[in-house]
Amino acid sequence: MKKFEYPINVTKSFLPPFEEYESVIKQIWNNRWLTNNGPIHMELENEITKYLKVNQSTLFTNGHLALEIAIKSMNLKGEVITTPFTFASTTHAIVSNNLKPVFCDINLKNFTIDVEKIEALITDKTCAIIPVHVFGYPCDVKAIEQIAKKHNLKVIYDAAHVFGVEIDGIAIGNYGDISMFSLHATKVYNSIEGGLLTFKDDALKDKFNSYKNFGISDYESVKYVGSNAKMNEFQAAMGLVNLRYINEQIINRKIITEIYKSQLKEIEGIYMVEGKANVKHNYAYFPIIIDENKTGISRDELYNKLQEYNVFTRKYFYPLITDFDCYKDIYKLNNLCNAKYISDRVLTLPLYGDLLYEDVLKITAIIKYIIQTNKR
Repeated sequence: MKKFEYPINVTKSFLPPFEEYESVIKQIWNNRWLTNNGPIHMELENEITKYLKVNQSTLFTNGHLALEIAIKSMNLKGEVITTPFTFASTTHAIVSNNLKPVFCDINLKNFTIDVEKIEALITDKTCAIIPVHVFGYPCDVKAIEQIAKKHNLKVIYDAAHVFGVEIDGIAIGNYGDISMFSLHATKVYNSIEGGLLTFKDDALKDKFNSYKNFGISDYESVKYVGSNAKMNEFQAAMGLVNLRYINEQIINRKIITEIYKSQLKEIEGIYMVEGKANVKHNYAYFPIIIDENKTGISRDELYNKLQEYNVFTRKYFYPLITDFDCYKDIYKLNNLCNAKYISDRVLTLPLYGDLLYEDVLKITAIIKYIIQTNKR
């Protein structure tokens, strides 16, 4: 089995035709408006609000600051129930707001927070739930809503992976009090860097705009201890042009996902997440779970072997948040057996809109070859 002549990376940022981007950023040279809610920024915010079918949205320079500000806006105190199977940003944003994360285990079907284990973690100090939609697969939003209402808790979704996802025709950004989307370069849809909050409460709009601009509410008033989290016009221009291609990118990702599934389904010991018929997916990532007892090869061994063939995958999310040096031995750990099991065995394969179909077939052939060879 020959290796690829060029590296196949786990992600690859989508860029539109240069001429289209150039035509939009010419406006910046004409009006010299670089940041602070420029015309391109405002146009993008309006277009994204329509695309995501939400009541309100506000743009930020990145998803992490957007999440920090979302949490801060709720005036929370005490404990927040969240998941350890996520990117560092989720927990960092909680801790940066002087809140205590309480880690709940995940389910084994789509690796989102296990809704059947949330209530056992609720105490008189619990103020919110921050679930994470993982790899483009949404949480059990209805169950979370019921729990939150029963216990009078706020719900802020880390929706970094689910841009464009819908459940039963309802856009994902309509659930919870606030949802945060990442528009980072490696996401299904990007604005180079970027973040976005969606929300129902119109009163939050001015609050978010103030928080992301140093807390300034008008020329002579600083109402909050804010941050500098404004999206600039160059980011907005990229987002505006890329929005024209998002549907095409999702279709391409769906085809690639279907190829992976058709080629890997017969391999004993490799498990994949099944999508749901009532969910409009965005095919953000393609994770597989490797059962070393059946494949004869561990996740780490497969990860290393694939690199020899110029295929670069990612152990995502590994390690668990609770195993980070900055959090280890600080917070009480509940039963996180599912999260630990998945974190030790998950591997995300290369997936992006312009990944060649023949390359996907070759990647799967290499995986089969590695496993078969290892069993001999």
